[in-house]
Amino acid sequence: MKHGVAFRKFSRTSSHRMLMLRNLVTSLLQHEQIKTTLPKAKDAARLAEKIITLGKKGDLTAFRRATGFLLNPSLVPKLFSELAQRYAERPGGYTRIHKFGNRPGDNAPHAILELVDNPRDLRFQMTARAVGWELLGKKVGQESLQSLTAAGIPDIEDVIEKEKTVPPEARGELRSVTRRNLQKVLRYQGSEAVEKMSRIAEDHVDTLLAQPLALKEMAAAKQEKKDKAAAFAGIRLKAGQTLPGGVRSTLHLAQGALGKENPGRWQWFTRRKLGVDKTSVWNQI
Repeated sequence: MKHGVAFRKFSRTSSHRMLMLRNLVTSLLQHEQIKTTLPKAKDAARLAEKIITLGKKGDLTAFRRATGFLLNPSLVPKLFSELAQRYAERPGGYTRIHKFGNRPGDNAPHAILELVDNPRDLRFQMTARAVGWELLGKKVGQESLQSLTAAGIPDIEDVIEKEKTVPPEARGELRSVTRRNLQKVLRYQGSEAVEKMSRIAEDHVDTLLAQPLALKEMAAAKQEKKDKAAAFAGIRLKAGQTLPGGVRSTLHLAQGALGKENPGRWQWFTRRKLGVDKTSVWNQI
């Protein structure tokens, strides 16, 4: 009976398996966000939780155990200073796993393993963009797109501060799912996190407003280019004919070549052909 089985086997020996998990935890503490397979991420997250708990204890025994576990000794000061201060008020749950599709080749399930409240927190970024999306969606039905583009959405920071204290069953500016995620990511962070979230939400709103305008300008420029090309489509040039803006004489054009010479053949085997002046003014049409 499989009682007390702690970790997966991963088709490796116990020494190889533990070395692999130690390497994953070391990379996680160094980069604070790694990508690996889903089973490896789940087992590495369990060990990372225990190592961060050692960092929060801060005694000599915890220091020795963490030093013996991590493969990079230079990460020990970061564990006992930066990470211990970041998670001082958090009782647990220092890691988060995001499923990331399947890996090309063997179709293994991929996942992103990260430390919560890290500078590149994916949940924080997604929540901030969701706040900007929902606030913009409400304003679009009330104001014109031109006025929103000129003024933007004010008081996003005030909305975030208000939604932090709204209970889940109450109605507010945001949806209940977005409000719950907002309260989760801001629960153990200070006021600077609110400013950062409002800044990300404002940038996302500006991006959403700029995209349709940019696409409209691109479509107009493309249509103008097509119309300009269609105006000159009926011009058929003859050999020796000068073009508007050309500086070469007709005799010089008549002695030129219509096409480019083939560099793979000798010039005396190549038949000389008549050509036209390809000026820079005409190429811009």
